[in-house]
Amino acid sequence: MKKKLHYPFWQKIGKANYDYQLIENNDKIAIGLSGGKDSMALLYALAKLKQRSPIKYELMAITLELGWKTNLQPAINLCKDLNIPYHIEYTDIGPIVFEYRKEKNPCSLCAKMKRGALHNAAKRFGFNKVALAHHLDDAIETLLLNMFYTGRIKTFQPKTYLDKKDITLIRPLIYVEEKTIRNFIAEYDIPVIPSGCPANGHTKREEI
Repeated sequence: MKKKLHYPFWQKIGKANYDYQLIENNDKIAIGLSGGKDSMALLYALAKLKQRSPIKYELMAITLELGWKTNLQPAINLCKDLNIPYHIEYTDIGPIVFEYRKEKNPCSLCAKMKRGALHNAAKRFGFNKVALAHHLDDAIETLLLNMFYTGRIKTFQPKTYLDKKDITLIRPLIYVEEKTIRNFIAEYDIPVIPSGCPANGHTKREEI
């Protein structure tokens, strides 16, 4: 039986790309692939769009190995099936945050270190853009977190140029709701890797 296309998912990615010119001709895009549902959906979407898009661009998936044992085989298999190069960047971020620093609120430091490691890896491979899997719910949660904890009305942008790194961050899922991603993952039988983070489910974002 032929699968139906999940139109809301594809349409919202297309609209975001049209509104913000996220993907342009000759782009080399590194996808931050955590293995969670959002990044796996993003990988699948950009790989499939690449096959039929008039815009020519390159893709590579990069996973940060944070120092705890994670079975990355589902990500390896998906990249192989989609014919997308895959790189695992080994780091000590987990032990630094949770064992050496013993951070009470680890998410901020962990996120900062992950950003640096991902950007450095992308630049090392010659990529000019990094695609992140933040979606509409993430944008709203970030806005509320900033309002409640920093007093600022601010969230992330669909497209951000980092002049110090000379790299552009793009968020193609910015218009997509989390429930739409869940349905998309189920419909296309895309594998998901459970998070190994000790703080998973116990963060301020979860409270929000």
